[in-house]
Amino acid sequence: MPDDDKLNDPAALQSWLISEGITISFVPTPMAERLLALSWPAKAPLRIMLTGGDALHMYPSPGLPFALINNYGPTECAVVATSGVIPATRTANRLPPIGKPIANTKVYLLNEDLAEVPAGTSGEMYIGGVGVARGYRNRPDLTAERFITNPFNSGAGRLFRTGDRAQYLTDGQIAFLGRVDEQIKIRGFRIEPSEIIAVLDDHPSVSQSVVVAREVTPGDLRLVAYIVANGEALPTCAGLREFLGARLPDYMLPAMFVKLETIPLTPNGKVDRTALPVPDAANTIGDGAIRGPQTEIEEIVARTVAPLLGLEQVDVEANFFSLGGHSLLGIQLISRLRESLGVELSLRTVFEAPSVLELSAEIERLLCAKLEAMSEDEVERTLNAES
Repeated sequence: MPDDDKLNDPAALQSWLISEGITISFVPTPMAERLLALSWPAKAPLRIMLTGGDALHMYPSPGLPFALINNYGPTECAVVATSGVIPATRTANRLPPIGKPIANTKVYLLNEDLAEVPAGTSGEMYIGGVGVARGYRNRPDLTAERFITNPFNSGAGRLFRTGDRAQYLTDGQIAFLGRVDEQIKIRGFRIEPSEIIAVLDDHPSVSQSVVVAREVTPGDLRLVAYIVANGEALPTCAGLREFLGARLPDYMLPAMFVKLETIPLTPNGKVDRTALPVPDAANTIGDGAIRGPQTEIEEIVARTVAPLLGLEQVDVEANFFSLGGHSLLGIQLISRLRESLGVELSLRTVFEAPSVLELSAEIERLLCAKLEAMSEDEVERTLNAES
């Protein structure tokens, strides 16, 4: 067995696998993804790399000397319940599948009424078969919650409720969609972080990524993407949003991107989300040179927008909503600008003029119109009040 140093260093682990002549190896998913990103000699002894334990986000590149087999299964079902070879490809529109049920195993995808969902529709995974455990030792309450009588065949034992979401593909393979309890709901939209990760990992400069929701202020959840570069310089925050925006709706675009050297892992090789750092000025990917305000109005608007978004400063050309803004923050922005500039803005105006530059131009237009509508006495009184 490799020592701990090799287990945490993909290049060292690769050298060990080659030097020891290993032909078949199981590697936890996060480390397997890092090994897949390395260059391999054409005559490497490794023929099969098995992986599992976490969601796989990468397809093997064409030319790798070994086959990648993705496995899925909880401990309660004898560890492996589904398995499948992942084809080599450079582009894909979805996460790698978790294969098909192994022998003597049946996977059901059910809705909340325990009815099977059709292919292409997501449901919660229930596993039946000879590998399903009897239950949890000394935990009858948890056993009753997670192990249920098989509603499709009373003589086929029980089903284990995994808490994972998935869907059957047309070829019979299963696409893993993430944990039911990890599905994020932000401002009314249900978001699967795995869908964002799959697109991010397709970026040529990204080696690995993790997407989580963080509470910036009480009740204000923001999507934060953590990224490990593949050796190339990462694009700006705007560039990453543009890349994601071509394939994802606006509400799925992260508000912040944090650069990491490595993704933190738990002792058993899974992503340790509790160890992901809080975004700050030192680790957050910015947009390079920020265009600052040029007029007094732009200065006021920029000073108002930045703290609402949890930023020290904001590019006057950046989109308020792409930076993490939303309707509730838009209402707060309108209220603060009313207090500071005495203008009445609608939420629609913020959507139509979402940058500091555009919003400032609209405010200047409103102020000019307001001034033109005043009588000379009203103008004089206003100027005297301001002075």
